[in-house]
Amino acid sequence: MSKLAMISGSSSGIGFEIARILGGMGYDLAISGASDKIHDAKTELEKIGVAVYAFQADAATYDGVEGFWQFTKDLGRNVDIAVLNVGIGLGGAFVDNKLEDDFRVIAINISGTVHLAKRVVQHMVPNKAGRIMIVSSLSATTPTPYETVYGPSKAFGFMFSESLREELRDTGVSVTALLPGATNTRFHKNAGMATSKIDHGPKNDLHVVAQQGVDALMQSEDMVVGGDAATKQQAIDNRTTPETVKAARHAILCKLNGVA
Repeated sequence: MSKLAMISGSSSGIGFEIARILGGMGYDLAISGASDKIHDAKTELEKIGVAVYAFQADAATYDGVEGFWQFTKDLGRNVDIAVLNVGIGLGGAFVDNKLEDDFRVIAINISGTVHLAKRVVQHMVPNKAGRIMIVSSLSATTPTPYETVYGPSKAFGFMFSESLREELRDTGVSVTALLPGATNTRFHKNAGMATSKIDHGPKNDLHVVAQQGVDALMQSEDMVVGGDAATKQQAIDNRTTPETVKAARHAILCKLNGVA
């Protein structure tokens, strides 16, 4: 029987591309998404020649996350790879954004990640085998004004991944964090940032970012910055650049109506 990979947030974008790559490697796929686009993704991924199981649910809710896990568990198979990719962005000034929208970012990017990770870890550790990828962001390495809740939520994901990796060091289960830079998806538009400079600036190739993540996962690396040489250098520079300088730079990129 083929091995099984589960990928949350895989209707489109990086999640879909990771699923496509893993399918090409022979993994059967359990995928989830909030909209009915997940069924289109299933149809497309089945063309690879692997079994694809799709589950539609709202990852902002306990029932949505738990439902995807139970759906996958009910397949009666070991989960060999788990990609925790579900996440949303939210642009705009914190003073203006709705509190419920801020809470939704936290519910999906933090609570949902912890929830699904708990189920996956408790499944994999007794099996003494498994690979986990947590998709964070280059934003985890800098203050993110005008994405004031999103960036810290991704910083949580990065540190959560690194912490969990150390805990599981001797269990046979590896944890890898993927930190993509700006990528050619609809992420920023979906976050309401179509008028920001970052959405109109250079973007990394989607396939390259996803492939770098999968390569790091299969090599059990602790983390990888997804993108070109300039993106990777930005991550290095962010280690020594003062927080105030990084914050001012990010504000210019992400302030809405910032496109000349």
